[in-house]
Amino acid sequence: MSEYIILTDSSCDLPASLADELGVQILPLRVNLDGRESRNYPDEREISHKEFYDALRNGGNASTSAVNPSEFVEIMKPVLEEGKDILYIAFASALSSTCQNGVIAAEELAEKYPERKIYVVDSKCASLGQGLLVYLAAKKKLEGLSIEELRDFTARTAPGVVHWFTVDDLFFLKRGGRVSAATAAVGTLLNIKPVLHVDDDGFLINMSKARGRKAAIKAIYDKCAATGVDVAHQHLFISHGDCEEDAKYLASLVNDGLHPADITINAIGPVIGAHSGPGTLALFFLGTKR
Repeated sequence: MSEYIILTDSSCDLPASLADELGVQILPLRVNLDGRESRNYPDEREISHKEFYDALRNGGNASTSAVNPSEFVEIMKPVLEEGKDILYIAFASALSSTCQNGVIAAEELAEKYPERKIYVVDSKCASLGQGLLVYLAAKKKLEGLSIEELRDFTARTAPGVVHWFTVDDLFFLKRGGRVSAATAAVGTLLNIKPVLHVDDDGFLINMSKARGRKAAIKAIYDKCAATGVDVAHQHLFISHGDCEEDAKYLASLVNDGLHPADITINAIGPVIGAHSGPGTLALFFLGTKR
């Protein structure tokens, strides 16, 4: 069986230590914060989460850019030359062109290295939802699955990775076209917090509203309680936009009520955070439906 690596991109928001432990390679997307471009590495070597969210709270403007095909080639080529194959688990194609650019690079390299295998799986996930899928895939790789078996496992598992989240500031969703200016204004005035999820195709969908932050967090917990599959044996993931205390509160609700095997909490990186803003809180788990 040929040796292979799992490659993903930094929108997965996996902690650097966990990615290293799993042997996963992470390709950084880029964020432009007030005219300064940085690569979003998990270890925060070019921009820290604190610096990023402090800037947003002070009125900073952030935008992001996908990994282009040439950057994929630069990362993939040395791996192929070492005689290894590549399984790339990509940021949802509905949210970024990164996945398609990975496909373009894979097709280009397949012509130059016909003896090697390069597979691209659209995770249809974001943030630690993508991270959870990568984590599950890496665990399966350790069990000895071939690259084709792992490709199929990942594609089969992706639709069951459930994303539920809320945001603290509707401005960022308004700027991204997720809510109207009127909805954002009224919601802010009435302290309405949206409860959103990522649908089967990887799009962000506004599902319901809660009056106040605690109610929104409880709504996220309720979704896990209602649709989580065998949560007591799951490793759940929580990501947050510089609101760690809220993340710990959500974790306590889940731990007390559902008793999962483990929970990983990590900050939402600048790539996702640029579109969701400070105060975003998300829970990811395997469920009966998205």
